[in-house]
Amino acid sequence: MADVKAQPGSNQPVIQPIRRLLVANRGEIARRVMRTAHRMGIGTVAIYADGDAASPFVREADTAIALDGRTSAQTYLDIGKVIDACRRSGADAVHPGYGFLSENAGFAQAVIDAGLIWVGPSPAAIRGIGDKLAAKRLMQTVGVPTLDAHELTEGADAAAAAQRIGYPVLIKAAAGGGGRGMRIVESPAGLDQAIAGARREATASFGNGTVFLERWLTGSRHIEIQVLGDRHGNLVHLFERECSIQRRHQKIIEEAPSSAVDAALRERMGQAALAAVRAIDYHSVGTVEFLLSGKEFFFLEVNTRLQVEHPVTEMITGIDLVREQIRVAEGEPLGYSQADLTIDGHAIEARLCAENPANGFLPTPGTIDVWQPSSDEGARFDSGIESGSEIAIEFDPMIAKVIVKAPTRREAAARLARVLETTRIQGITHNRDFLVATLRTPEFLRGDTTTDFIERVAPAPVREPDTREREAAAIGAALHASHRRRASARVLGTMPSGFRTSRMPSQRVSYRPRGAADAAADLKVEYDRQRDGSFAVKVNGQAHQAVVFRAGEHDIDLAIDGQRSAIAITRIGDRCLAHGAFGDVELLELPRFAATGRADFRGGLKAPMPGRVLSIAVAPEQTVERGQLLLVLEAMKMEHRITAPAAGVVKAVKVSEGEQVANGAVLVMLEDSKD
Repeated sequence: MADVKAQPGSNQPVIQPIRRLLVANRGEIARRVMRTAHRMGIGTVAIYADGDAASPFVREADTAIALDGRTSAQTYLDIGKVIDACRRSGADAVHPGYGFLSENAGFAQAVIDAGLIWVGPSPAAIRGIGDKLAAKRLMQTVGVPTLDAHELTEGADAAAAAQRIGYPVLIKAAAGGGGRGMRIVESPAGLDQAIAGARREATASFGNGTVFLERWLTGSRHIEIQVLGDRHGNLVHLFERECSIQRRHQKIIEEAPSSAVDAALRERMGQAALAAVRAIDYHSVGTVEFLLSGKEFFFLEVNTRLQVEHPVTEMITGIDLVREQIRVAEGEPLGYSQADLTIDGHAIEARLCAENPANGFLPTPGTIDVWQPSSDEGARFDSGIESGSEIAIEFDPMIAKVIVKAPTRREAAARLARVLETTRIQGITHNRDFLVATLRTPEFLRGDTTTDFIERVAPAPVREPDTREREAAAIGAALHASHRRRASARVLGTMPSGFRTSRMPSQRVSYRPRGAADAAADLKVEYDRQRDGSFAVKVNGQAHQAVVFRAGEHDIDLAIDGQRSAIAITRIGDRCLAHGAFGDVELLELPRFAATGRADFRGGLKAPMPGRVLSIAVAPEQTVERGQLLLVLEAMKMEHRITAPAAGVVKAVKVSEGEQVANGAVLVMLEDSKD
């Protein structure tokens, strides 16, 4: 951090300008920090793991240093490698982003000891508030309301502690955040197993397996207060964000301000947040998190870093929080007070993630074939990807953050839903449709957004195109292919597509929608060019009339039965990715002649995602009940329990502990116990 001292004989602080900033992170937050740094005239350095070598954030930095490794532990969590990258690149400052080493006091101290500027709070502040149990004790001394908690030390009577606190209880990691090392336990039956899982996850994610029990408030809201302080004693809050829409204790929709917070409550919570950070002599950007139940609020934790959801605060206040972090680190005073800050409009952010809402939000790593953000005016996209990017198993599954601002909350929700709908993202399973469904539920629109929202409201996990929409995609794909073939023809190139000098059979092509199990869903398209240039089309025997106005390399403008629309088309081998008013549709073009191949394997429980086998709980010939734990997979920094879908007998275990398995790999062979 900058050494802020006054000039001799002057009250003016010495400012230490940052010349070259190393961003000790990856993906969208690395791009976000670099964007502001470049705007401030500061050069940037990226560091990267092997799998990130082709990522946009690496190209956009002024220079980049390879960390020679694939996993977090081998790269972004290796303090020695990061400090060495600073030395090699000539960086004079480090911004940690969020996650990884951003709340590691040892890393902050190592940066300072290397003679570099640390863009963040002091190591003492990070250390003083980083342990959630120690933070709770500190908050009690300064009068900030807290919930009962009990540390689960070696030999502690967890059952007695849970009984005293009262079910449901929350098991929570003392270090870190992001929903990792957290479990809600409804009854004594699952307590020991949940504690063991939380400890493992906390150790893997943060290197600290300490966990504690805390009372869980069902139907509460997750409210956080953004704070900002300089090194001259100035401290302000930038109002609240609501982050109650969560799955696996991880936020997916955030907004500012909260519909549940009025001016009086905002003042109380803001003052409590300032008291919390004042107790640790805080400077830089930070967040104080609370649970809100009615008009009562309880301290959760302090995040001594930039939050993922910081854009909504930026949009309602007009303040660039990354710029403020850099200014504070250089030694600048804030230059404004609490009275200067106001709320303008309403902002909502949605996190687009590579996950399957229809399958318990399990991660779905893979390649993004097409990424095309909506062209709707005013939408902000913070992303770390582009077409062709890989969402790797080693890191977080977030694809992008999409943020909009509007004069009112209802209008902001409607705008964000439309922006998401008109964003093209294909080749990977994602949560876009679920986010749109959530934003349009009556409950969300009236502000009924408690932490149990997803379980209570159950928004539709996916939006399946109906028959008419699939037919439109198939017609567009077939006619686009016909026009492109004609455009690339080496002979008779002036002949219109579909031209015939005699009566010939219709042109035919068949498609199978992605995910269709068998031929029942196939779309058989037949088309003939008419004398007036239109096309007579049949899809599975249903007649349509189509007129093509223009066919470009990757799109077609056409009218089907008098309804005109534009359809974007991308072809990858025999896959056709279509995007239009119907959303995203992926079609597999079928061969004219059936290919022989081996039958699908049935009878084994398969991996729902790529991952590492963390533990195996069963053995061959063991009888299991429905829902019984078979094994635990670790993927994208989270544990995923694989359970028996029905009662049966384990005939074979096809994997071993520590093994890396591919998506769809057979894990366990089960046989019906009645066989």
